[in-house]
Amino acid sequence: MHERESADLAATLIRQAVLGEGCTLRPLVLHADNGSPMKGATMKTTMEKLGITASYSRPRVSNDNPYSEALFRTCK
Repeated sequence: MHERESADLAATLIRQAVLGEGCTLRPLVLHADNGSPMKGATMKTTMEKLGITASYSRPRVSNDNPYSEALFRTCK
């Protein structure tokens, strides 16, 4: 838990989760919101290095993936 959102913190979390769970050999997709930390260069670079494909909500559609959106709301 951090007091602020940042691409660096998000990249560190993703890296730790992927390596900790040992899922580096499977194709991964990360559904993210359209916030700047999730679209930042640091986060994109980390995801590319780990072989993760990004999936973003469509602009102006809040319920694109209701389960993921509910999880984001809960986590934030």
